Amino acid sequence: MEGSDLLFHVDGKLVPAAEATVNVRDRGFMYGDAAFETLRVYGGAPFEWEAHADRLRRTCGTLGFADALPPAEDLRERVVETVTANDLSDAYTKLSVTRGVQPGKLTPDKAVDPTIVVFVSPLPRGGVDGERVWDGSARLATVDAQSVPDAAVPADTKTHNYLDGIIARLQIRGTDNDEALRRDAEGSLTEGATSNVFFVEDGRLLTPTADLPLLAGVTRQVVLELANEAGVPVETGRYGPERVRNADEVFVTNSTWEIRPVERVDEATFDVGLRGVTRHVQPFTRANTARRVSRCDTELRPTV
Repeated sequence: MEGSDLLFHVDGKLVPAAEATVNVRDRGFMYGDAAFETLRVYGGAPFEWEAHADRLRRTCGTLGFADALPPAEDLRERVVETVTANDLSDAYTKLSVTRGVQPGKLTPDKAVDPTIVVFVSPLPRGGVDGERVWDGSARLATVDAQSVPDAAVPADTKTHNYLDGIIARLQIRGTDNDEALRRDAEGSLTEGATSNVFFVEDGRLLTPTADLPLLAGVTRQVVLELANEAGVPVETGRYGPERVRNADEVFVTNSTWEIRPVERVDEATFDVGLRGVTRHVQPFTRANTARRVSRCDTELRPTV
C-alpha cells in the first residue's frame, strides 16, 4: 500500500492522507506543544497498549492538559479503527495529541480542545519467526550533543519537541552509523536519539538508570521484565561509553526496531546476532508477542 492511499484518523474522522492536515495555529505545529506515542500493532492489536496509554497521559499531565485527554479506551479504538480501515494486520502507528488551536502566544489558554491524530504505516511482523524491520545490525557513535537536563525538560515526557534527538542524529549524518549515543553533563551514557541501550558483561544485563535524563521506553521495560523471567541478572546504573565499548554484547531497543543487535560502538566491534543474553531477552517471538498483546488487550480484534 502506497502512503498516498492510506487513511489517517484526524479529530474523530478517517480521512485520506492528502486531507490529513492540522490548522497552522495548532500549538503542536507552532510550539511542539503536544504528546505522542509510537506503537507497534501485531495481529490488529496494539502491543503493550496500557503502558503507552499511561505514558501518554503522564506526558499530557506534565504539559497541563491531561483533563482534556479522552479515555484510553477511546484512543485505542481510534488506533484500531485506523489500522482496520487500512486493511492492515501489522503496522507502525503514531498517536499524537496536541493542545489544539489557540491564539498565537506562548502562554497556553486553560480551555483545551485537543487535536488528536492517528498515523499508520504498514510494518511487517518482527521477531524470531518474522521479518526484521531493520536492515542489518546497528552501528552506534557517541556524539557531543548532550541529553537535555530534567530540570529543563522532563525526560520522561514524550513530546513533539525532538530537537535534541535531531541534533544528535545530525552529528552522525554522512557516516555509516545508525544511531547517536548521548551523555548527560557528567559524561554518563543516557540513551540513543530514539532508542534505549543495553549491554552485557559476564552474563549480566546492564542499562542506564532511569534516574538519568532519558526516556525509559516501553520496549526497555519489556526487556527488563523478560530478563527477570529468564533469570538473567539485571543492573541499572551510571556508565561511561567505555563500559559499552568493552561489553560482550550490545543491543538497542525501541518500539519500531524491537531488539536490534549492535555490531559497532565507536571503534569497538562485536559479534552480532540474537545470541547469549540478547536471545534470552528477545521478547518478539510470535508466542511472547501474542501473550503480551493478550495481557493488555482483552479483545484482539484481528483485521485479517
